[in-house]
Amino acid sequence: MATQARGKVAIDTEECKGCGVCVEACPPKCLRLLADLNAYGVHPAHYTGENCSGCGICFYVCPEPGAIAVYRLIVPKPANLKTEASHAATL
Repeated sequence: MATQARGKVAIDTEECKGCGVCVEACPPKCLRLLADLNAYGVHPAHYTGENCSGCGICFYVCPEPGAIAVYRLIVPKPANLKTEASHAATL
C-alpha cells in the first residue's frame, strides 16, 4: 500500500553505474533497477515515485558522486492536530 511520500529521489541515470547498493539499502524499497540500459550498458537505479521517506540512505551509500539527490518534501499536518503555537495560545 502506498503512503504519502515524505521525500523524492532524483537519479541521474547516466551517472548511475547500476551497482544496486542503493536499491538494497532503501528502507521503504522505493528504488529499483530499470530494465533498460544506460550509456554505460548497465541497468540504472530508478525511483518508483512512491513511499520515499526522505531518509537519504541511498545518497550516502551510493559510490558514484552526483548520481543520487534526495529532497525532503513538506507534508501538511492533518487539520485535526493542534499546532504548538495554537496550543500555547489556548493556555
